[in-house]
Amino acid sequence: MNICIIGAGLGGLSAALALLQKGFRVTVLEQAAALGEIGAGVQLGPNAVGVLYRMGLQAPLEQVTCETLGKRVRLWNTGQTWPLFDLGTVAREMYGYPYLTVHRADLHRVLVDAVRALQPEALVLNAKLHRLQTRSDGVSLHLADGRVWEVDAVIGADGVHSMVRAALFGDDAPRESGVMAWRGVIDASKLPAHMREPYGTNWVGPGAHVVQYPLRQGALMNFVGAIEGTHWTVESWSERGTREECLADFEGWHEEVQAMIHAIEVPYKWVLKVRDPMDTWSRGPITLLGDACHPTLPFLAQGAAMAIEDGYMLARALALWPTDPAQAFARFEAVRKERTARVVEGSAANTKRFHNPALAHAQGAAEYVEREWNEARVKERYEWLFKYDIDAVAL
Repeated sequence: MNICIIGAGLGGLSAALALLQKGFRVTVLEQAAALGEIGAGVQLGPNAVGVLYRMGLQAPLEQVTCETLGKRVRLWNTGQTWPLFDLGTVAREMYGYPYLTVHRADLHRVLVDAVRALQPEALVLNAKLHRLQTRSDGVSLHLADGRVWEVDAVIGADGVHSMVRAALFGDDAPRESGVMAWRGVIDASKLPAHMREPYGTNWVGPGAHVVQYPLRQGALMNFVGAIEGTHWTVESWSERGTREECLADFEGWHEEVQAMIHAIEVPYKWVLKVRDPMDTWSRGPITLLGDACHPTLPFLAQGAAMAIEDGYMLARALALWPTDPAQAFARFEAVRKERTARVVEGSAANTKRFHNPALAHAQGAAEYVEREWNEARVKERYEWLFKYDIDAVAL
């Protein structure tokens, strides 16, 4: 079967690698002229790490990732600290795999190298999809430069603005979340030693929050700052802002938050939009994965993980129905729909949790944090994610 994946992001490459490892021949069409993932940090929970390790990527990942010892909650103005959950050896013992943080570009490169090692010609660049047409025996892919690819099955891994999704189901209707996010990567040597400890931190406050965690074995620090009530409307990861704008948005926040913003080389900003889980995302020999079908707000740290899981599960489904992609895609969708919808909904719920007005003052904040981040509530929100055994899911 001739399988074509649209988009060489994390989900598309994960699907390509998993399919190649099962003996399929795969073509990945990528509209960019050169490979190189933009973006900043990615958190990989044990569920995502387990999938990547199953695909033989443990050794290269160990060279570029950082294993955090735990996650903390800190109050926006005083810096008061509460433990969120322990990681490090605890994650390995409880879930079988570590909790890792990684620069998106590094993870992307690891996946590209693994795909090319199995099929050097798998990745086709400068290949922008113009339209697709379903035939009785497959799908015709018409590219912007006039080339036409005739394939048996198509996987749309082309992100939140997916052309494959638009072709199948029409334009989507995202809603404004009322939240904008700043992101940037910091040279950790510019920060004092106590800020370079291998922990992830969620700074929470009324109407805003900040997430920080180490990258590249502690050489870098990732910064994400989300704030409500913005008038910024561009849904893009590549729009530059200024330090002055970012500092203004977090005026009055703790001196460590201010220090991180001062140390960001280039702060980027993007508006966060909400999309409801799709009722269906497969049609015959065409399906979607990752942000193309279940884009999520970045407040549960599971967006990349869901795309990686999708790619692996797609390969499992096609291995069971190697001559019937429609059946394989229907089963893939059936077993992924509930889990991914729960992630979308849980991420949206965390927006209100991180930004609650009770966090404005120390006394109310302490009571709120003890209630919302006690051990039982944390397990309720995260253990079902981390304990997921993707090979045990029946197809």
